[in-house]
Amino acid sequence: MTLFHRLLVVLMAWLATAGAARHATAAEFYTEDLRIPMAEAGPQGLEAFLVRPTGAKRYPLALLSHGSPRSFDDRAAMSAHRYYGFALEYARRGFAALIVMRRGYGTSPGGRVDSVGGCAKAAYLPAAAVAVADLRAAIDAMAHRADVTTTGMIAAGHSAGGLATVALTAQAPPGLVAAISFAGGRGSRDDGDVCNPDGLVQAFTTFGKSSRVPMLWVYATNDSYFGPDLARRLHDGFRATGGNATFIAAPPFGDDGHYLYSVASRPQWTPYLDAFLRDRALAGRDILSPPDSLPPPRQLSEAAQTEFARYLASMLPHKAFAVSPNGSYGWRTGRATADEAQRDSLAACMKWSPTCTLYAADDHLAGPSQPTSTDQSARAR
Repeated sequence: MTLFHRLLVVLMAWLATAGAARHATAAEFYTEDLRIPMAEAGPQGLEAFLVRPTGAKRYPLALLSHGSPRSFDDRAAMSAHRYYGFALEYARRGFAALIVMRRGYGTSPGGRVDSVGGCAKAAYLPAAAVAVADLRAAIDAMAHRADVTTTGMIAAGHSAGGLATVALTAQAPPGLVAAISFAGGRGSRDDGDVCNPDGLVQAFTTFGKSSRVPMLWVYATNDSYFGPDLARRLHDGFRATGGNATFIAAPPFGDDGHYLYSVASRPQWTPYLDAFLRDRALAGRDILSPPDSLPPPRQLSEAAQTEFARYLASMLPHKAFAVSPNGSYGWRTGRATADEAQRDSLAACMKWSPTCTLYAADDHLAGPSQPTSTDQSARAR
């Protein structure tokens, strides 16, 4: 099953539980694009994206760390926006969730600063130190905000982000009370082939010497990056030197358990998260509902409503959906800003009709606006 189809299944589940939600009160979430100041990242700083509940209070930080693709060339295409679906789950639990792109990923400058070197002698500790410096810069930036508190904060990461999170607990900043690693590790160059696995185990063993923050580690038993034997070795080494981590060997997930931690598989991994947070007395707050599913525009045909369902299923802000009175439409997702998403969706719609207006922006209905005219002839799409 493709990622889109998994997302569509989740969307349909939301629609089924929402019922006639047109007039229901939506669970409101605030989002903000950020650049994290860091001297080593130059004037551009680190790319970041914040998601939190709306409300005039300070929400505890949930610092989220991404993985590292096997191919270096794929790093540039990464974006903090792509982790919106993950951040939303932490925001629903009352956290201010921050996705920060470490140096060399997305638009964060840095090149190969976190390289582990040659495969045979891959050095994980220096690479982890780079990641920790980036995460600490993000924490420092959040500590000065009026809507975020680093007291009672948590950290969570996937794959290389899991390793970064474990490394962060070994140099735990004040206020870090719990951390979660999903399929944590580094150095996988092919299925079942990890560079210098003994060195990776040694790195986790070293982290355990100073890490005392309660952690949750989750590995699916069919993880193609870090198989069950290696995952156990990592945990055993960490615990042997004093690390505090609860290990969960999750059942096989799909074709590759490395992606158990995904937007589409939230029903599989969020129970582990919730149980861990409850054990740490961090789950006393109510879990907010996801944004209400928006009703489709009345003028859309049945086929066009399927397109609107695809729009809703997209977890790549910023996005927008435009529509005309005759049922023509256009939508775009994964844009750098909300204005860009709205502009591009209107342009896409106006290829078919001269009178398009914005219907939705991100997860909300757009406000009233006047139709935008063009010289192009109207066409039904």
